[in-house]
Amino acid sequence: MDKPKVTPKDFVLWFGAMASLYAGIVAFISLVFEYINKAYPNPVSGSYYVDPYSSSISYETAALIVLTPVFLILMRFIRRGIAADPSRNDIWVRRWALFLTLFLAGVTIVIDLIVLLNTYLQGEDLTIGFLLKVLTVLLVTGLGFMHFMADLWGYWEREPMRARMVNWGVGVLVLVTIIAGFFIIGTPQQIRVQKQDAIRVQDLQNIQWQVVNYWQLKQSLPASLEDLRDPISDNIIPNDPATGAPYTYKRNSPLDFTLCATFAAEGGTNGTQGRSYPAYPVAAEPKSVGTDIQDNWQHSSGKVCFDRTIDPERYPPYPTKGI
Repeated sequence: MDKPKVTPKDFVLWFGAMASLYAGIVAFISLVFEYINKAYPNPVSGSYYVDPYSSSISYETAALIVLTPVFLILMRFIRRGIAADPSRNDIWVRRWALFLTLFLAGVTIVIDLIVLLNTYLQGEDLTIGFLLKVLTVLLVTGLGFMHFMADLWGYWEREPMRARMVNWGVGVLVLVTIIAGFFIIGTPQQIRVQKQDAIRVQDLQNIQWQVVNYWQLKQSLPASLEDLRDPISDNIIPNDPATGAPYTYKRNSPLDFTLCATFAAEGGTNGTQGRSYPAYPVAAEPKSVGTDIQDNWQHSSGKVCFDRTIDPERYPPYPTKGI
């Protein structure tokens, strides 16, 4: 009996299914890793900058939302084709796809165990976060290995009901994993609010820099923000990103001034590497003498004012050159 030929349809379906499967597994594992990092942060890497908006979680969530149904739909077409023509079970592209998947799953399991044993033998602490990551990789790849081994043996053809249950189980697991992300990083609307508040903090930092720089040049504070405008030096006074309203500035004394903005939520920076929740990057401060101390930009929701006092020793006036 002649072997069945591979049609372009067969190749596209299997290639698309495997590509979406591999990419989906990577996204799923990466997403679970991000959740583990949030629950059990690594104290060694805790001093580095942390993305306040968890962009990687958003990307991996989006990837799962798209790739999971793509994989399930393509596999449904493949199984329908096999049900209509059982000879499609013997095409080379199917066997290559299954054996390649089994090989990659097996290699991943072996590497995962090697990493676990190597970490233990080197005397390093097996933290909860590390063990959960190892377990995640082991479970995902192990279950994938078992699933495709059963497919190679024809188990799912003999048990179509269980095959559908597995599909539904995968869908529910992915859905729960995705929903968990909204409790960790918030909804898209909440992230948008955080970003707008971050812009407000950056704008106030920019205005503060211009005010201090103005004082260093003229030994007096500006009467209003309009005094800071200078098209030649490209000094532009920003406005609120959501409402377009100007920020509030008030000169209190020869060295004291106040900056105000209306925030949508609690947040800001606390002066420690510019990080808190959410972590806003800190703008460059004016050139000063002595130890550089960053201002505190922690804020609640609503209108918040920040009182600032210029220290002439820290920010001395710029020297003037005689003519």
